[in-house]
Amino acid sequence: MQLAGKVALVTGGGTGIGQGIAQALAQAGAAVVITGRRQDKLQETCDKVQAPTPIRYVVGDVANRDDVRRMVDWVKQAVGPIEILVNNAGVNIVERRLDQLTPENWDYLMDVNATGAFNMVHTVLPDMRARRDGLIINVSSISGIRPSVLAGVAYSASKAAMNALSKLINLEEAKYGIRATLIYPGEVETPILDARPVPVSAEHRARILQPEDLGAAVVFVASLPPRANVSDLVIKPTSAEWV
Repeated sequence: MQLAGKVALVTGGGTGIGQGIAQALAQAGAAVVITGRRQDKLQETCDKVQAPTPIRYVVGDVANRDDVRRMVDWVKQAVGPIEILVNNAGVNIVERRLDQLTPENWDYLMDVNATGAFNMVHTVLPDMRARRDGLIINVSSISGIRPSVLAGVAYSASKAAMNALSKLINLEEAKYGIRATLIYPGEVETPILDARPVPVSAEHRARILQPEDLGAAVVFVASLPPRANVSDLVIKPTSAEWV
């Protein structure tokens, strides 16, 4: 219960990594709200997770600034000021090579993965500055620091943009007591694997990272005292060939 009393907002919380993070935060005592575009998936997460304080949800799209303002206002009024923001919402596509990528799909990935994170940060920062406290955890990707054909050009670029945003939060907002953490996961067993050009086997899915692994990492970061900031955290499957 090391996070008892903390209010946390997790984007993309209906499935995969977001669900794992929401569960871990709630079981550590935080009051957790998840967001996403699909109400059925958000409800499934809320029903699934057993925690001292039930998880709540608000439907919305991080790429839509009106939605973002509405979601943040709802959390403030229904639960309390947001102390932990986890930018986890992310998408990818099947046609991800340069000779396949369309301008429309480039825009789609950048809008959700990069601009969506900015929209959330921009909206929560004023209250965090006023309280002189806040933690923003950005779920990036190894592809943000090691661009790959497997991840695709648009996904890699969007995560690199998130990385720059997170680092500038630390450079500009530390004077207000605000910390930002970048988590760079390697392969994780999530529904985003379904968008791979080549299907992923069940055996492969079983040996890579699981959503609860990212949840444990987020609880670790969020449990540190305000004087400590984990700016970058790389997590890879033990079976991965690179180091």
